[in-house]
Amino acid sequence: MSVSIVHRHNPDGEDRQMDLHGVGVGRGIAVGPILRMPDPLPEPTDDRHTGDAAAEYAIVQKSLSAVAAELAAKGASAGGEAQAVLEAASMMAQDPMLTDDVKERIEAGKSGERAVFEAFAAFQEILVGMGGYMAERATDLGDVSQRIIAHLRGVLAPGVPTSDTPFILIAADLAPADTALLDLDKVLGLITRDGGPTSHTAILARSKSIPAIVGVPGALEIADGTVVIMDAAAGLVTIDPAEAAIADANSRIAARAAASTIPVVDGALSDGTKIPLLANVGSPKDGLEAVELGAEGVGLFRTEFLFLDSKTAPTVADQQARYTELLSFFPGKKVVVRALDAGADKPLAFLNSAHEENPALGLRGLRALRASEQILLDQLTALKGAQDATEADLWVMAPMVADAEETRYFVKLGKALGLKTVGVMAEIPSLALMADQVLAAADFVSIGTNDLTQYTMAADRMLGSVASYQDPWHPAVLRLVKMLGDAGAVAGKGVGICGEAAADPQLAVVLVGLGATTLSMTPAALADVRAELATVNPEQARARADAALGASTAAGARAAAAAVGP
Repeated sequence: MSVSIVHRHNPDGEDRQMDLHGVGVGRGIAVGPILRMPDPLPEPTDDRHTGDAAAEYAIVQKSLSAVAAELAAKGASAGGEAQAVLEAASMMAQDPMLTDDVKERIEAGKSGERAVFEAFAAFQEILVGMGGYMAERATDLGDVSQRIIAHLRGVLAPGVPTSDTPFILIAADLAPADTALLDLDKVLGLITRDGGPTSHTAILARSKSIPAIVGVPGALEIADGTVVIMDAAAGLVTIDPAEAAIADANSRIAARAAASTIPVVDGALSDGTKIPLLANVGSPKDGLEAVELGAEGVGLFRTEFLFLDSKTAPTVADQQARYTELLSFFPGKKVVVRALDAGADKPLAFLNSAHEENPALGLRGLRALRASEQILLDQLTALKGAQDATEADLWVMAPMVADAEETRYFVKLGKALGLKTVGVMAEIPSLALMADQVLAAADFVSIGTNDLTQYTMAADRMLGSVASYQDPWHPAVLRLVKMLGDAGAVAGKGVGICGEAAADPQLAVVLVGLGATTLSMTPAALADVRAELATVNPEQARARADAALGASTAAGARAAAAAVGP
C-alpha cells in the first residue's frame, strides 16, 4: 500500500492536501477532526531501588492488583466481547510467571518500574516468537505493562484521548483493550498505520460496527484537529476535504442510517438467488446478538473458545448443555459447529500443551483430535445429544483437514455417532487441490479464509512485518476458493465461507462468483454484506470473480473487480 498525492486547486492558488490509502473494514463512512493516540510512556531508566527488595516488591504488588482490578471492572461494565478481552488482560497483570520474574529482578536490585518493564518485555518477545494467537497477546501484554508502570508513576496510562466533541482516532495500532472500550458516541472511526484486514483491531472494529481503515502509511503525519473523510469501502482517507465532498459524505452517512431501519431480509442477489448470511460466534450468548442483527443461522461456532481456560477436558454433559443453549436460538435454522480447533494460536491445556518449534505447522486441529480420540468422541457425542434436544439444523465440521483420507475419517466417525450432516473446513491448500475427492466424501465444505490465506502465502496472519501478504484478495487464494466452489457445484454440495473475508462486502460478491453458497461473518457485518449482494446478479458476481482471478496481486484483484460495471 502506498501514499498517493492528490493535488487539488484552491482559489488562492495553493495546492490542497493528499489522500491516503489503506485497507477498509466494512462500508462505513465518517467525517470529522482527527485525534492521535498519545505516545507510549518512556522506557524506565535502568535504576536500582533505594530501599529493601521486599518493600519495593510490595509497592509493585499494589500496582499489579490495582491494574488487574481496574481492567476486570471495565470488562464487567462493557460486557460482551470486550469483557472477555479485558478479563484476559486482567489475568495477565497477575500471571504467576510474570510476577515471579518481576520479583526476581527486584531482588537482583532493579527498581520496580524497570523490573516490570524488563519482565513484561521478555515475555512479549517469547510470545512474538510463538506467532499466531500468542503473538497477538504480546500487544495486550505491552498495554498491561504500560498501565502498571503508569500506576507506579502516579500518572494516567496512555490510552484513547478524551474529547468533548466526536473525533476520528488515529494510531499506529490499538491495544485490544483500547478498541474494546471505545466510546461510540465520541469515536467516529479508526485509522491505523499498521495492521491488516484480519488484525485484532480490524476484527474488533468490525464487531463494533466502527468504520475503520487499517494499514495506512502516513496516517501518523496528519496533525490533530485536521478534518478528514474516511471511506472504508474505498479504503480512502481524504484530508482537508472541500465543503462539497463533506456534504456528499454526510449525505451517504444519512442514507446508510436510513437503510439500517429497513426490515431485515434474507441474503440474496438482485435476481432473488438466495445466499444465506450466517454468523460466526464464540459462545451461546453471541447467538442472541446474531439473531437480533439478522443472522439466518450460524456458519461457525468456535467450540474451543468455551474451554480455553480449562485444565481438564470438559465432560459430555457440560458440552451438551452449552451446545443445546446455542442451538435453542436457531430453531429450524442451520448451525455449523466446528470441532475443537486446538493448537498453535489456541492451545488447550488438556489437548495439546506440548512445546512445538513451529506450532502453526504442528499437531493442531483434527490432527490433535485424532491423537486424543476420546476427547473427539466425547465432543461428537455431546453434539449428537444437543442435536436431538433442539429443533436446529446441526452441521458439524472438522478443522485443519488436509486431504480426503482425513475427511473420510471424520465423516465416518460423526455419522456412526448419529450426526446428520458432517463436513470439513478448507484451511490448508492441499484440501482445495483434492477438492473433488473431499466433496465426494463430505456433506459440505466450509472455507476458513484466514488460515487458507496464511498457509497459501506463508505469512503469519498476526505478524505485522508480513501483513501485506495476509490478504484474502490475493489471486492465489481466490483460485483455491474457485477449485472448491467448482467441485461443490459438480457434487451438488454446499461450499461456505466462514473467514473474515466474508465480512468484506466487495469480496463477498467475488466469493459468491467463485461458487460460495453461504457466507458467515461477525454479526455486525451482516447488514453491509446483505446490501452489497443485493446490487448484483449471478452473472455480475461471476464477472467480478473472473476479473479478480486474472490479476497478479491482491491490490490488482480488488481494482479489477471494482472496475467491472453493472
